[in-house]
Amino acid sequence: MNIPKTIKQSFQVNFEFDLIFTSFLFKITNNILVDLLSNQETKTKAFIVLDNGVSKCWPELNDQIKKYFDYHKEKLDLKGDILEIIGGEASKNDESIIKTILEKVNEFGIDRHSYIIGIGGGAVLDAVGYAAAISHRGVRLVRIPTTVLSQNDSGIGVKNGINYFNKKNFMGSFAVPYAVINDDSFLSTLDIRDWRNGISEAIKVALIKDYAFFEWIETNVAALNNRDLEVMNELIYRCADLHMKHIGNSGDAFEQGSSRPLDFGHWAAHKLEQLSNYKIRHGEAVAIGIALDSTYSFLENHITKSELERILDCILNLGFSINYTEMNNDIIIGLEEFREHLGGKLTIMLLKTLGVGFEVHSMNNDTLFKAISYMDNYQENK
Repeated sequence: MNIPKTIKQSFQVNFEFDLIFTSFLFKITNNILVDLLSNQETKTKAFIVLDNGVSKCWPELNDQIKKYFDYHKEKLDLKGDILEIIGGEASKNDESIIKTILEKVNEFGIDRHSYIIGIGGGAVLDAVGYAAAISHRGVRLVRIPTTVLSQNDSGIGVKNGINYFNKKNFMGSFAVPYAVINDDSFLSTLDIRDWRNGISEAIKVALIKDYAFFEWIETNVAALNNRDLEVMNELIYRCADLHMKHIGNSGDAFEQGSSRPLDFGHWAAHKLEQLSNYKIRHGEAVAIGIALDSTYSFLENHITKSELERILDCILNLGFSINYTEMNNDIIIGLEEFREHLGGKLTIMLLKTLGVGFEVHSMNNDTLFKAISYMDNYQENK
């Protein structure tokens, strides 16, 4: 009789990386990047992928980067030309982009001690990060986020992914970046939609984790609308800090369970993006998703009417909309797709009060449609 045998394996891997804040990273007098990448023994190889939306706003950037690497050529080796790829969600909808990046990794001999540097918005960083993660089972990745949303949320975590089967982030990986560098000079050329986009992620994390931060956002609505860079830098820092603390302290950095507190408002947001063929941007969809789940929380008697009105007013005063024509019966499909994406039972974050979230495992469809109607009426009467 054969006796079954089992060898149990258990180990821990410690991950750490720095989120660095600076201005004008590629000025030759700014040593942050060269100090970060330098290897004492050999020149460090790096390959750069650039969001073409960034290069359009910064036509001198390509030359600045080349001059920076040339100035530090004793330590840094820039391989090939800078690869420009389409910006926005289109970068996550075209798998040929991943193939092109992999071809360049192979052509330039980028190995696990080399660096891929991604410069751009959150979608581009998602795609570049995915390519880096599957090259040689993981090439070192330096992210340089260039939008508010990517500097305070999507560019500072451990997730990478592209869209597939018409589903958000169907293909992806958990891979920790080598470093993230937030350069606030890139924010100066953002259009108003991209400036505003990332504020919704700050509202999200404030509502579920930090009431004082939500109050701060309410107080600074006018400054944010007037594109006050100092105020925006404070918002980005506080939002990023809350996100990174959650990732580091939750005990589930790679999301093995079903709980996703930082996805408050996102089940509807992901579906709205897809229903609109990605004409609605992520942060805009998140604002609607936050409004929906907050209104649902109110209709289920978890938060008061005055608390809900503060949330909806904050979102509207920042220039977001809280209704969208695509938010019809198809939005309910987003619940099942979100459950499938979680990989376990449906887990949705709602609000117990401002600054405190709690989880539920089902939502009432009738109440959801009442919430959508409530939001429509609220915006119309403002």
